[in-house]
Amino acid sequence: MNVSVNNPNSKDVLTLVGIPGLEHIYPWILGPFCFLYVLSLIGNSILFFIIKTDVSLQTPMYDLVSMLALTDLGLSLATLPTVLGVFSLQSLRLPISLCLLQMFFIHSLSVMESSVLLTMAYDRFVAICNPLRYSSLLTRQLTSRLGLLVMLRGVAVILPIPFMLRGSSLCKSALSHAFCLHPDVMRLLCSQGSANSIYSIFAVLSTMGLDALLITLSYVSILRAVGRLSSTSERCKVFHRCACHIIVVLLFYSPMISLSMIHRFGSLRNSFIHVPLGYLHFLLPPAMNPTVYGVKMKCIYRRLFSRRPNGPKHKKPKNTIQ
Repeated sequence: MNVSVNNPNSKDVLTLVGIPGLEHIYPWILGPFCFLYVLSLIGNSILFFIIKTDVSLQTPMYDLVSMLALTDLGLSLATLPTVLGVFSLQSLRLPISLCLLQMFFIHSLSVMESSVLLTMAYDRFVAICNPLRYSSLLTRQLTSRLGLLVMLRGVAVILPIPFMLRGSSLCKSALSHAFCLHPDVMRLLCSQGSANSIYSIFAVLSTMGLDALLITLSYVSILRAVGRLSSTSERCKVFHRCACHIIVVLLFYSPMISLSMIHRFGSLRNSFIHVPLGYLHFLLPPAMNPTVYGVKMKCIYRRLFSRRPNGPKHKKPKNTIQ
């Protein structure tokens, strides 16, 4: 990614600052961030590679996990250049065109991840509430179509935003994160147009807001199904099946909802807490998701080292969560 270090007064160049006021401890912050990126890039690559190359894992459940890994990989690659640049150089000057491009990728990939989590919630709902119809309701062909829909949804909803911001005049040039986010760029505008604000609210509510609501409703139905079980061991088994997805959902939505609320309330816009929440939302889930699923699905890691080119094929696992 090309950056500009000259022409500091240009209105076409934005300044990215990692954590305003804490520039003196950037070398100490750089190490943990590098660790998170290494964990994300290696973990998601391994997870995606294993699922796509092992014939025993060619099931809808694992296809959804591979979609999540691919989305997390893209999200890490979208933020990595500027984050490492800022915390290495203390600040970074980025042309507004590249800033808008990065903003598009970050937010579209976030919408895609939210959509994948919703699809995984549907998988859990069918597997627990309609187990006998799982194979007919959730096929690999359906998951492939849902994957295409996830990608198109993320691109279609976020694509208008950079074009709406492109011709706007900026009165400020300093962002409060090491990457370009839409609420951050909006605060730099001389006049925040109502059309831009209305569309941004619509984009959030119609994607991640709606997804969070539907995921909640799916788990309400799952809890009702669990409540009808007479055996305590069966209830524990059901919760065990949903553990990975619940953890991943909490990792993704908790900082996102908090960050959105802080950005929406004017009295809290300058609060210091919104900066670390931004890093938690965009850096922590991509690093932790492969770890969560790796611990839960140990078999997919063992198969990477135990596979034999001419050995017998593994039997396909049943369409249940492990």
